[in-house]
Amino acid sequence: MASRSERRRRDDPADRQDHGEHVPGQLLHRTRELLCAGARGRTLEVGVGSGRNLPFYPPQVRLTAIDPDPQKVERAREHAAELALPGRFLVGDMQDLDFPDHSFDTVMCTLTLGAVEDQEQGMREMYRVLEPGGRLLMVDRVGRVRFPLSFFEQRRRNPRQLPRRLAVDAGFRVGHHDRLLLGTIERVVAHRP
Repeated sequence: MASRSERRRRDDPADRQDHGEHVPGQLLHRTRELLCAGARGRTLEVGVGSGRNLPFYPPQVRLTAIDPDPQKVERAREHAAELALPGRFLVGDMQDLDFPDHSFDTVMCTLTLGAVEDQEQGMREMYRVLEPGGRLLMVDRVGRVRFPLSFFEQRRRNPRQLPRRLAVDAGFRVGHHDRLLLGTIERVVAHRP
C-alpha cells in the first residue's frame, strides 16, 4: 500500500507533469535505476522535478538538484527527507547553471533536455560544470527524425535533437547509448575528456 506522501505525489496535478510522466512506468523505472547507479561523488541532477530519481542514488553520492519550478524543488526536498537522503535542492535553470566550472563528478539529466528552450546551451552548461573525466548520465526523448514526422518536429518552436549528438557537439565522449520504446527514448552515458 502506498504511503500518504506517495499518494499525494501521485495525485498532485503538478507531479503528473513531471518530466517523462507519459513514458511507461516500468521502463523508465529501470532506466532511472541503471543510470543513478552510475552516479559518483558530487552529483548534479538537472530537472529534478518531484524527485523520482532520488530512491536510486547510491549512498556515497553528494547530491545537488535543481529545477526551475520552486514547488517541484520543495517536493523533491520533502521526498529526499523521507528517504533520509542528504542533498541541496535549489531553484535553477540548466541553461544558466549557477556553479563554478568543474564543480561536479556526475551530471544526471532525465527527460529534461528536450523541455528547455536552448538544448545546446543546456548541454554546454552541463559540460562546463563537470570535472574532466566526469560523467554525464542522460535519458531523453528523441525528436522525430524520419520523414514525414521530421517535418512536424522541425516546425516545433523548440525541436528536439538527438541527445547523443548534442553531447558530442558539446565536447563529450559517448561511451554508451541505446534506444528504447521503438527508438523514441535515448539513453546516453558520456564523459568529459
